[in-house]
Amino acid sequence: MTIRSIRTAVDTARSAAASADAALYTVVARSTGSSGLDEGLSRLSNAADHSKISLAIAALLAARPGAPRRGALRGLAAIGLTSASANLLGKRLFGRRRPDWDAIGVPLRRRVRMPSSTAFPSGHSASAAAFAVAVASEVPAAALPLGALAAVVGYSRVHTGVHYPGDVVAGFALGAACAAAVIVLDRRRREPAASAGEAAPGS
Repeated sequence: MTIRSIRTAVDTARSAAASADAALYTVVARSTGSSGLDEGLSRLSNAADHSKISLAIAALLAARPGAPRRGALRGLAAIGLTSASANLLGKRLFGRRRPDWDAIGVPLRRRVRMPSSTAFPSGHSASAAAFAVAVASEVPAAALPLGALAAVVGYSRVHTGVHYPGDVVAGFALGAACAAAVIVLDRRRREPAASAGEAAPGS
């Protein structure tokens, strides 16, 4: 197989994925949802701007010492790393345009403010996933509710017309990867302190 044929295969796969992504976006845009659902998802999408929901949850967790507080700190660190990765690297690297919601026909009542940044990956989805994974590493009981919240936030970005589904999936993957990096670094940082604490009584 030559390099040219590999490039052709990659371009073909990329084009097919983009077409499927656009088709799924169109299906969601033209779905007939209730006004209550549209309004609820629009409000959730707006509430998730700048990770406000995650920050509020982190504040509640931080009020409790031990694992909840450690989970909150990990979650905040994961959001910081994810936000920088998505906005300073991902969006600039890929430069994907936002969907044309007028051409597709996204209902007006669903629409939220269209961000001026590029689309890929979804920052809302990435940050929500990063927070869920990082907090759950310290508070396993939080995995289901925070994971469900991240999933709904991600879907709301498609439902309101500002992202393609592929942007959201990529955001989830980026958020999970950044959270994993934060978890590893935090565990390594805490290992010397834990070892010193174990050795102290016998020394």
